[in-house]
Amino acid sequence: MRVAMYYNNRDVRLEDLPRPKIGPGEFLMKVMACGICGSDVLEWYRVPKSPRVLGHEVTGEIIEVGEGVERYKIGDRVFVSHHVPCGKCRYCLSGHHTACETLHKTNYDPGGFAEFIRVPRINVERGVYLLPEDISFEDGTFIEPLGCVVRGQRLAQVEKGNTVLILGSGVSGLLHVQLARVQRAERVIATDINEYRLNATKKFGADATIHAEEDVPEKLCQLNDGRLADRVIVCTGATSASKQALRCVDRGGSILFFAVPRPGIDIPVPITDFWRDEISMMTSYGAAPKDLEESLKLISERKVNVHDMITHRLSLAEAGLGFKLVAGAEESLKVIIEPQK
Repeated sequence: MRVAMYYNNRDVRLEDLPRPKIGPGEFLMKVMACGICGSDVLEWYRVPKSPRVLGHEVTGEIIEVGEGVERYKIGDRVFVSHHVPCGKCRYCLSGHHTACETLHKTNYDPGGFAEFIRVPRINVERGVYLLPEDISFEDGTFIEPLGCVVRGQRLAQVEKGNTVLILGSGVSGLLHVQLARVQRAERVIATDINEYRLNATKKFGADATIHAEEDVPEKLCQLNDGRLADRVIVCTGATSASKQALRCVDRGGSILFFAVPRPGIDIPVPITDFWRDEISMMTSYGAAPKDLEESLKLISERKVNVHDMITHRLSLAEAGLGFKLVAGAEESLKVIIEPQK
């Protein structure tokens, strides 16, 4: 079968691998669509583990079912989560499913940028979601990234009446804009250095935008009745954005580091000021099963417009172009790879 083998952001090769063979409790899926995630182009994270087949925003059709699989059948249209928690450890039982050791060890074989993947037993048992007929394979690739956003905003307690500032208007930033609207935030403001993406945020529901190279705290106050933001969500790994977030949060507010700088980068925190003003900082990673269920519901009910976020649909042979588009972060949003093209 054909796969897109990742070596680095400028070197993604169309190669051949044997089609995976399934065992009991597993199934084989024909991959119909797989989105390129922003994390797929983090070279500090990906290159040390290369070459490998990436891709974890996957939808497709089951074409072979192993012995013992009863809940799914050949022909089912599904989204499959690549990382699944055990549901039994102290982290899962306390609601921190994405800190589960099992979650960090699970995956499918070989990766979503392939014609076919083998879905292991634990993923079959804990990470498969049937796609309703009204959700296309393309739109279904957003279940995972939107699930991560659902988790982040739940932890940050984004709610009615909040002013939400989103730093970084890539795909995750735009999903945060839309979900904050669903949560009935009073005001949603987004930043970026890219005019194309700033314009996109308005289309997807932002009340206002700020160019990231402006004096963001000052501009924020001008747009927000003299106040800073109740919730600040960092959606870019740029160190400048993390530092900027510390100056944009109002008293009693919180900062969610949805994206973080590369390892080894430290951010100085004015901890005394934060202590006095009761400001919270938190992180979120990945999505738990209930986050993915909520994401699927939001997409199915059309509460979040994911379809219009797709700017490129490419074949496996064009995956290299797709990685360059995402890494360049210029005039593209969601790039979808369709391995059956």
